[in-house]
Amino acid sequence: MKIKIQKISSSVLYVILAITLVIVGLFFLGGEDLNPIVPDMSQPVYTDSLIYWVYALLSATIVITLVAAIYQFAMNFIHSPKDAIKSLFGIVILMGVLIVSWSIGDAQPLSMPGYSGADNVAFWLKITDMFLYTIYIMMALLILLIFGFGVAKKLK
Repeated sequence: MKIKIQKISSSVLYVILAITLVIVGLFFLGGEDLNPIVPDMSQPVYTDSLIYWVYALLSATIVITLVAAIYQFAMNFIHSPKDAIKSLFGIVILMGVLIVSWSIGDAQPLSMPGYSGADNVAFWLKITDMFLYTIYIMMALLILLIFGFGVAKKLK
């Protein structure tokens, strides 16, 4: 028999999945906007709904992850302060990667036909590059670690 938290989390998962399927279905099957932002390009009617749903999911994920990390750090600090401080090493490395990737980001404004918003500025362009480069670096490290641990396991 499942414990209560498993029942709740699986129910929440199914609700989120159902909402996602409805929004994605509307996005793909809901038709085209009659007045698209960029002429001669199709734009689904429910694009904004899909984007806002992704923002909501991303925000919830970030909040839950931060709360869980702070809680785990506090519990580890109570039991073993030395080990808790060692666990901050990963955060320090991530901050270093973010700083390096921010510094190599490009601030050149983009040429985007049909866009007249205020977000095509150096700050947001460097933020975008920072996140993209960080993702690239983390994926490369992940692949190297997967192969490295696989090789190390075979050598033992």
